[in-house]
Amino acid sequence: MTADRPYDIVLFGATGFTGGLTAEYLAGHADPGTRWALAGRSTAKLEKVRDRLAGIDPACAELPLLRADTSDQASIDELARSARVVVTAVGPYVKYGEPLVAACARAGTDYVDLTGEPTFVDRMYVKYHAEAARTGARIVHACGFDSIPHDLGVYFTVKQLPEGVPLHVEGFVRARADASGGTLHSALGIFGDLPGMVRAERERRALEGRPDGRTVRVSRRPAPKNRVGDGWTLPMPTIDPQIIARSAAALDRYGPDFSYGHYIAVKRLPTAAAMAAGAGAVTVLAQVPPARTLLAKLKPSGAGPSAETRARNWFSVKFAGEGGGRRVVTEVAGGDPGYGETAKMLGESALCLAHDDLPKTSGQVTTATAMGDALLERLSRAGMKFRVLTSR
Repeated sequence: MTADRPYDIVLFGATGFTGGLTAEYLAGHADPGTRWALAGRSTAKLEKVRDRLAGIDPACAELPLLRADTSDQASIDELARSARVVVTAVGPYVKYGEPLVAACARAGTDYVDLTGEPTFVDRMYVKYHAEAARTGARIVHACGFDSIPHDLGVYFTVKQLPEGVPLHVEGFVRARADASGGTLHSALGIFGDLPGMVRAERERRALEGRPDGRTVRVSRRPAPKNRVGDGWTLPMPTIDPQIIARSAAALDRYGPDFSYGHYIAVKRLPTAAAMAAGAGAVTVLAQVPPARTLLAKLKPSGAGPSAETRARNWFSVKFAGEGGGRRVVTEVAGGDPGYGETAKMLGESALCLAHDDLPKTSGQVTTATAMGDALLERLSRAGMKFRVLTSR
């Protein structure tokens, strides 16, 4: 029984940039009585993080420190056996993530990360979903800006529409944000192995099957069916639509025929053109190893924007949903998407799995499937906005 374990939550990768922000969030917002610990490769670096956290909450001066390294499977196995929930900020996940997923699946330990890497998510499903389902572990990927605002935003939107009818939802993302070194390295890993991404997706599809008697689709329209007044739009090739489709496949509330389109929205045409050109250039350059190495040197792992820069950042995702003669527009909005809000989402996801009364799920599951209303309520209390803009 995981209830007998010494820790409710262990944060792995607490010495990194996003891991450190997540540790600060937990220090200030963990539910009373939460038994938690910090884990990483360097005890000396963990001690420095703990000292910083003691300035937020003096009780953190007594936080346990666990040494664990992804190159030492025994230490990762011990980490997984010690906790009810392990939350990890150690990426790129396709490079460093598998040992911890494997250990949590075997130990029946809930697992939370912030990956946006489709190849990693699909490979972990193929290799460990069945084992996690057997042991009762909930493996929940993409618990940061990828993909909580989008997954829970669509979940929130669907709840405003009639039941038992075909539904179509489109999401429109606007943001002011900065990238850390870890985000850059993850993106280069995705773009640099497009054939591997396709293979992993095919292997997953062969195992996963489709929902009985229902249809779930990701819309491939280059332009949205609906607009919400946010200017120019471009398809947004992130992991978010796949996560949303998996939630829709698992939950009958999304109706007998559900489709979703995902777009980035910008105010000015030159900005849209520049973004499209930039994404294309990075994709091409990432195929060439020397160019990929040079791009990776632009920002080292562990680096990220300052607190002042993060304070100026924001995001807004609007959703246009229709079905059964109804149309709604909703919005999910918050502060700095990549780091401040991601640390909040990652921390609240771990706390939700550790403490809340949730639907019975296991295996690789999404945030909407595993946590749904409970996580939506937690994030609303923590300052993220989920609201209906129009309904008719």
